[in-house]
Amino acid sequence: MPAIDADPEKARAFARDVVVRLRGAGHEALWAGGCVRDELLGRTPADYDVATSARPDEVRALFGRSRTLALGAAFGVITVVGPRGSGQVEVTTFRTDAAYSDGRHPEAVAFSTAREDAQRRDFTINGLFLDPLDGAVHDHVGGRADLAAGVIRAIGEPALRFGEDHLRMLRAVRFAAGFGFVLEAATRAAVERFASLVVTVSPERIAAELRAMFSRPGRGEALLLLRDTGLFDVLFPEFAEAAGGASDAGWEARARRIDALDEPSLPAALAVVSEGAPGCLPAVVARLRLSNREGAAAVWLRAALDAFDEHTAPPPPDRPWSTVQPWLAHRDAPLLADALRARAALGGEERGRLARWVGDRLELPRAELDPPPLLGGDDLRRAGFAPGPALGATLARLRALQLDGIVRSAAEARAWLDGQPRPPA
Repeated sequence: MPAIDADPEKARAFARDVVVRLRGAGHEALWAGGCVRDELLGRTPADYDVATSARPDEVRALFGRSRTLALGAAFGVITVVGPRGSGQVEVTTFRTDAAYSDGRHPEAVAFSTAREDAQRRDFTINGLFLDPLDGAVHDHVGGRADLAAGVIRAIGEPALRFGEDHLRMLRAVRFAAGFGFVLEAATRAAVERFASLVVTVSPERIAAELRAMFSRPGRGEALLLLRDTGLFDVLFPEFAEAAGGASDAGWEARARRIDALDEPSLPAALAVVSEGAPGCLPAVVARLRLSNREGAAAVWLRAALDAFDEHTAPPPPDRPWSTVQPWLAHRDAPLLADALRARAALGGEERGRLARWVGDRLELPRAELDPPPLLGGDDLRRAGFAPGPALGATLARLRALQLDGIVRSAAEARAWLDGQPRPPA
C-alpha cells in the first residue's frame, strides 16, 4: 500500500517505472487487480499492484534490499518502496494457491503464469491485468464484460472462492455497494450460504472491511446488502434481534441516514444501526476490537442521539442549558450534529429544527459554549470541603448554576459556596 501522503501522479509514475525495470531485466510484468479495475472505471487508483514472472528474490535483487520489504515473501509478495511522495508498490509473482485451511490464507503457493494467477483472485473485476506501457488489457476471466455490465461475479466456482477466504463475502458487499453494481446470482447465493463463516475471520480484518464499507459512497446500500445476505445477523446478532421487528421502511430509514452523513465513519454507522439496542453496543465494539477512540465515539454518539431524540419532552432547546451543554461541549459533538442533520434529511419539521439548533450552538465561540469553571477543586478544599464524592457533587451543582446563568462570577460562586454545608471528612 502506498504512503497516505503519496501524490497520485508520482505514485502512478513509480508504478509504471516498476514495470519498466522488471521488463528491462527480462521479466513479464503487468499492473494487476484493483488498480486496473479503477483505471477502466475512470477512477484514480488508491494503490498499485504489479504481477510479474520474477521470483521474490529476483525482485529484491533488482530493486535492492534497502528499497524492498519482504514481509509477504512466503506468498510471493515483495513491497517496493518508491521515492518520496511516490508511495510503494506490491510486486507479486504470478502464482496459484494451495488449500486455505484457515479460511483466510493459502497453506502454500506455487509460482505460475498470468492466466493461472488470474484464476486464484476473488472477483472478475479484480482479475484483470493492464500493460501500462501500451494500455493493453489482459482479461482471462471476463472482467471487462462484468465491469461494463456492473456485476460482481466470483471467479470460477463462488463456493470455492468464499470457502478459501471468508473475508471475500464482505468484500463482495463492499464492491457491489461502493460501485453501485449488483451481485451475480450464483455469487450472491454463495454469500448467503456461507454467511455464518464470516465470524471465523479475525475481528481486525472484519472491522477494516466495515470501516471501508461505511465511510464511502454506497454505505447505505451496503447496510441493506449485509441484511439481505444474512451477514448482518451473523456479525451483529444483538442488533439483529433488536431490529428483528423492523419493517423494510425501518431498514431503509437506517440506510438513508447513513448515506446522508457528511462525515461517514464506522462509529457513526454503528451508532445508527444500534438504535433500540444501545446497551449492546459496547459488546459489539469489544468484539470488533475497535480502537479505544472509535469505540468510545460509537457508544457516546448512540447515547447522544437518544438524548437528542426529537420526540422527548421537553425537547433539548427547552431544557436547562446545563443539561444540554455537556453533550455539545464534548469532543465528538460534531458527530452528533452530523448525525442529527442526517436524521433530519429523512424529513420532519421537529428534526430539522433540532438539527439547526444544535448546529447553531456549535458555531458559538468555544469560550461561550464551554466557559471555564468559576471555581475548582482546590478552591473548594480551601473553603473547607474534604476530598471525596461530596466535593465532586458540589462542583457539579456549581457548574450547573454557572451554565444556567444563575451564578455569574467567581465572587458569586464563593458567596453561594459559603451557604453550603460542609460534610464531615
